[in-house]
Amino acid sequence: MEFFRIRRDIPFMRHAIVLNAISLAAFLAAVFFIATRGLHLSVEFTGGSLIELQYTQAADLPKVRRAVESLNLGDVQVQNFGTSRDVLIRIPQRDGVTQAQVVEGVFNAVCQAEQGAVTRTVAADGEQSAGMRCTAQAAEPVTLQRSEFVGPQVGDELVRDGAYALLATIAGIMIYLAIRFEWKFAVAGIIANLHDVIIILGFFAFFQWEFSLSVLAAVLAVLGYSVNESVVIFDRVRESFRKYRKMSTAEVIDHAITSTISRTVITHGSTQMMVLTMLIFGGPTLHYFALALTIGILFGIYSSVFVAAAIAMWLGVKREDLIKSAKNEGDPNDPNAGAVV
Repeated sequence: MEFFRIRRDIPFMRHAIVLNAISLAAFLAAVFFIATRGLHLSVEFTGGSLIELQYTQAADLPKVRRAVESLNLGDVQVQNFGTSRDVLIRIPQRDGVTQAQVVEGVFNAVCQAEQGAVTRTVAADGEQSAGMRCTAQAAEPVTLQRSEFVGPQVGDELVRDGAYALLATIAGIMIYLAIRFEWKFAVAGIIANLHDVIIILGFFAFFQWEFSLSVLAAVLAVLGYSVNESVVIFDRVRESFRKYRKMSTAEVIDHAITSTISRTVITHGSTQMMVLTMLIFGGPTLHYFALALTIGILFGIYSSVFVAAAIAMWLGVKREDLIKSAKNEGDPNDPNAGAVV
């Protein structure tokens, strides 16, 4: 299936130096911002309080968010949890404030927003339990379901496990590309993928967007998504080496990229529409996840076309690297020329 077909190859590799210079500048800028500003890590990484509330009807998230933000507790997160009646609040760790004080302050603010009064559940032995309810007009619109404290040790463990997951993904991609194609393609592909990851992290560092577990999942997804585009182009490069034996390496790569443009528009366009839908209508819960995917998809296309292909060309990839033997030395434009045995 094709939306269009370009008859004449576009000379992408003629501008490879300029385009990769732009990529290098963006990469270095991202590294600079990561090193100087750092990532704004979420509660999962830094530690803090998790508070789960249950409403008798669908919760008004903007009202809850305004009530919690009025306490000036930092960059809080308010989102639905499971159903529209369940709300999960994440609050960063604060020095000099106990977990009980944070929970009580947040629940009081939420209850006041509902124009109610806080009541505590009393256990059989006469001591107050951790349960709190908000009673308003003979009803209980809000109930405290649970509250937990995530310590910094848990956050350190998540950072370490996330780094291990990223390294394992990179190693798996390099092994796959080296086995399926050739080591030069593996090096080119992984440089392009790391280019995408670092630029995503650079955006989050520059704008100080919150980096959470969902964003980490988006970064790992971008790695797989970007390498898919690189594999398609590399596969077409190998096919073009077989078909057009008198073309230079740059001409083969230009032909491979040009012949996959229609496929790129279809696949990436449809994926980007879905991600933009999450970005626009997904609310705060999916905002940064969709934002990371949007940046990754756009730069993933760029890196696969201009970075990975160009680096493979500069590493000296040639027909002999991909085709070990040939039996047909016919017309170079013959589709059957150069068939491997």
